[in-house]
Amino acid sequence: QVQLVESGGGLVQPGGSVRLSCVASGKMFSITRRGWYRQAPGKQRELVADISRDGTTHYADSVKGRFTISRDNAKNTVYLQMNSLKPEDTAVYYCQAWDSFRGAAWGQGTQVTVSS
Repeated sequence: QVQLVESGGGLVQPGGSVRLSCVASGKMFSITRRGWYRQAPGKQRELVADISRDGTTHYADSVKGRFTISRDNAKNTVYLQMNSLKPEDTAVYYCQAWDSFRGAAWGQGTQVTVSS
């Protein structure tokens, strides 16, 4: 199994920036994709961005041009750089890793609150 630990959330003002990190440990050989999801109060969890093994990225329309997903393979870490934050970006952000044999693994989540 893969274990995921997120960090970097917090309170940020509208228009500000924050970077989330997700460190993975465990059996990584069958991980084909890593991503970030978020869940706001009263809403379903939604994909924010993901990155595949070959480096292909995908973003939700609501974050295109503002968020960037990247990775450091040597550190087994995926990052989510979030710029020009809006109040509607407030949510718990979850890191995910997709294992071709075991399915999805999730982190515990980190709160991001965008408020003045």
